[in-house]
Amino acid sequence: MPRAVTVGLDGSAESRTAAEWAAREAESRGLPVRLIQVWEPVPEYAAVAPLVGTETYQHRTEQILREDAGDLRLRHPALEVTAEQLVGRPAEALVRAARDAELLVLGSRGLGGIGGFLVGSVGLEVVASTQRPVVLVRAAEQTPEERTTDRTGTPETAATPSGPVVLGLDTRHPHAAPIDFAFEAAAHRGVQLRALHGWHEPYHYLYGTAPDPKVTRMVAQSDAAALSEALQPWCQKYPDVEVVTRSSPGSPSVRLAEASHDASLVVVGRRVRRSTVGVHIGPVTHAVLHHSTAPVAVVAHD
Repeated sequence: MPRAVTVGLDGSAESRTAAEWAAREAESRGLPVRLIQVWEPVPEYAAVAPLVGTETYQHRTEQILREDAGDLRLRHPALEVTAEQLVGRPAEALVRAARDAELLVLGSRGLGGIGGFLVGSVGLEVVASTQRPVVLVRAAEQTPEERTTDRTGTPETAATPSGPVVLGLDTRHPHAAPIDFAFEAAAHRGVQLRALHGWHEPYHYLYGTAPDPKVTRMVAQSDAAALSEALQPWCQKYPDVEVVTRSSPGSPSVRLAEASHDASLVVVGRRVRRSTVGVHIGPVTHAVLHHSTAPVAVVAHD
């Protein structure tokens, strides 16, 4: 049985937008969609509405899940859609569900005019804990001409985004998993892949010395060559994917956030770190999650 594109639903408009994104992604990959809703029982002593029993609340959440699944099937009749309610802590349940998924898709609130995501504690915990790719999708603002809505108010984009797939790559430690994911995503969409690397100016510039254009140019050329070399095996594996490499001085997270404005997807890596103090996302990935205006795929690697 093929892995499914799994979506975490919580009844919000953001999670419905994520489900719509996941449906288009699943169609491009020829995969089914699995909708997951996690119900966390409230202890009786903590209940604030004793007249509404836990069974009634659980029934309502199941009804929302069925309705969302039905709406998705109406918009994508050829797509296999399953729906399942899990019980437990949302982050833990989603991490378990992701183990058998092709990728896990979550919704995230947008920050309006300043752009970017508002990533909640559940989303951050899931991203930091799962070893499967996780995609965060914001409920982006669209003009009336760019969208239609179903009876639940779910935005349905008229066309799949055609912007490039943007890959953030560390040329010192290029890892295969994020690169492979980015190339495959670009191939499925038939779009350009833009591989970016931001690097910091030579350290002596920090002490007031004027930048030497010759040194800066040499560093840029060396970094661009390293970027192209790291991508070479995938360029051969995906000959139909147009690849553009960009190496420039500056913060990697800032460069990726800037590139996200016309991207259909931003791909970043996350090192799997096992320690007694918990899990980590990494500063660049953390910043991109909060400032990208395009969906962000976080791909774990060793």
